[in-house]
Amino acid sequence: MARNKGLSFYRRKKKISSAQVRDVFSWIFGIVTAIFIAVVLNFFLGTITGVVGVSMEPTLYNGQKVFVNSFLYLISSPKRGDVVVFLPNGNENTHYYVKRVVAVPGDSVWIQKGILYVNGEESPWVTEKLLEAGIAANEFTLGNGEYFCLGDNPGNSEDSRSANIGPVKEEDIIGKAWFRAPHGESGMGFVK
Repeated sequence: MARNKGLSFYRRKKKISSAQVRDVFSWIFGIVTAIFIAVVLNFFLGTITGVVGVSMEPTLYNGQKVFVNSFLYLISSPKRGDVVVFLPNGNENTHYYVKRVVAVPGDSVWIQKGILYVNGEESPWVTEKLLEAGIAANEFTLGNGEYFCLGDNPGNSEDSRSANIGPVKEEDIIGKAWFRAPHGESGMGFVK
């Protein structure tokens, strides 16, 4: 009969089962997938901002939250009719402005007798008479990367007609307002 003499410093090697390896990789895969989904959602949804003022009524209301798709304009450019979120003149010390694009680069813009003309034709995006023509009192053409943006409630809107805002530069556009949270009379849904 063999006796165990003294202390033994040898340990039995533990075997790692394939089930344990699968569990570890499953956890790692789950964590990486969750991080990937969070990054993608943040990238596509971009920002949530609140509408300030009544300039976009009845489309959007004061205080209403909108989700901003900042990815879309990395692969395309704003189009007439898009509701965009921008910082006027890139000023990061102000709130985001939410307005509708009514003219794109290369378009000629002119407001005469309260009517907005884009390329010589009445704009379908403005249904009210514009009391203030501002910088569009004389016809001008938008340069590369410039957009003429107006509020849907132009009588109560500080927009591209104002000399201190003017045409919005593409690099100042944060993204497209694409989804609105419910607010008062306005329900949840896509921004049109």
